[in-house]
Amino acid sequence: MTIDFNDIEEKIKPHFKGGEKEYRVRTYLDNENRIMRGVLKPGASIGYHKHELNSEVMYIISGKGHVLYDQGEEDVVAGQVTYCPKGHSHSLVNNGDEDLVFLGIVGEHHD
Repeated sequence: MTIDFNDIEEKIKPHFKGGEKEYRVRTYLDNENRIMRGVLKPGASIGYHKHELNSEVMYIISGKGHVLYDQGEEDVVAGQVTYCPKGHSHSLVNNGDEDLVFLGIVGEHHD
């Protein structure tokens, strides 16, 4: 199966999860996964939130950012992957001068 994000309507989510500015996202959704192509403009962020029933993998396509997680933080650049396991918290901030583009995959857990 191929997902073409160019065929999926872009949604604009202001202050997503309490973040700064807006999050632009194209989302494919089924019963098991949410697969997203996200864009954060410079200074935009996804607010700090907990993954209670799922986990998230974010692959940085272009740009650079800063990830906050549980009690840590680190910078990320294109080609790197972040992982937030079920039961943990994270945030993504575009602290660069260009768009931060990433692929996010949220997998549901059925315990």
